[in-house]
Amino acid sequence: MESIEAYRDSFEEEPGYLDFAAFGPISPAVRAEAQADLEALSTGRASGIEHVEQHAGKARDSLAQLLGGTAEQVTLQPSTTDGIMQAVFGLQGAALVSPREFATMPFAVQRAAQARGVLTPQWLSTPDGQVTPEAVRDALTDDTTALVVSLVDFRTGYRADLGALRDVLGDRLLIVDAIQGFGIVDADYAAADVVAGNGYKWLRAGRGTGFAWFGERAIERLTPVFSGITGTDALLPLDEVPAPSRAANAFTVARADPSSAARLEAALEELIAVGVPAIEAELATRIDEVIALADRHGLPVVSPRARSRRAGIVSLQPEPNEVGALAAAMANLGVTATVRDGMLRISPHVGTTAASLQVLDEAFAAFTAARRY
Repeated sequence: MESIEAYRDSFEEEPGYLDFAAFGPISPAVRAEAQADLEALSTGRASGIEHVEQHAGKARDSLAQLLGGTAEQVTLQPSTTDGIMQAVFGLQGAALVSPREFATMPFAVQRAAQARGVLTPQWLSTPDGQVTPEAVRDALTDDTTALVVSLVDFRTGYRADLGALRDVLGDRLLIVDAIQGFGIVDADYAAADVVAGNGYKWLRAGRGTGFAWFGERAIERLTPVFSGITGTDALLPLDEVPAPSRAANAFTVARADPSSAARLEAALEELIAVGVPAIEAELATRIDEVIALADRHGLPVVSPRARSRRAGIVSLQPEPNEVGALAAAMANLGVTATVRDGMLRISPHVGTTAASLQVLDEAFAAFTAARRY
């Protein structure tokens, strides 16, 4: 197993980069694999093309290992949204979803309802936007057939309790957008029926590295609406249009891009080598340090403080008239973070250095000093 120190040393972003919840700068291992595959594809040799094509199967194997399923249950998708759309458009009944979730989920539910006429959006309203087991229990009706939820809330970093949500839902489907938690939290994916994610944030694999895992209950109940030539049991269906497969591949449109799969596989190999629990523990320390800096400068933290309820996001919510000034102070000193909806979202990673935290501390100090005047 690779040491957490070696994994930490693989980060090369500039000091002040604290925006992994938006984009993870590509890792050296991923960059090297991508460059090697481009060389292999440039010769036209069958051996080189075949080598690159094999990455899709290897990526599915690694994802199955991390998600606790089989490779046959894993599909490679262009994005998280593609995976969520594949699942939600196959639903019937009523889909429970918070309107404060990332747009992927409300859009999928609303568009599926409008297009097929067999699904009803069931909007979950909570005071703080957190999808808790208690809120879900109170909102369930006899018509509810599925909950669509983020593993980690993109605004505050609140981490959903998948096991508790499964207990509340009973036999209903649990569809999870895992992009803000996959690879950095040791989640109970076995509680879910569909898990969709992407490697371009915390895995540092670049865009186009999406995936979706479909459990047995999901395959049994979901209708494969967007099912293309890879979605049948035929190797290459010609002169006929066979019925969709009764397996996860039914929820695919075409073959996965092997170059994207290669980047994803390289990132997954790193992840498996060091272990998600080790990454989660190390990142928790970075989050503690960011929260401590915010507290020292009197900046209100709206993210959960308990390690069990958070992942890699620390969100600050200053007074509305101070958001611009704080964002400017951070930008002036080279801190890269996300400003949205009156909050500043800071998202370090395992490799975030003391230099980055020092720059953040200086930005906070500059803001609080100016505020006193």
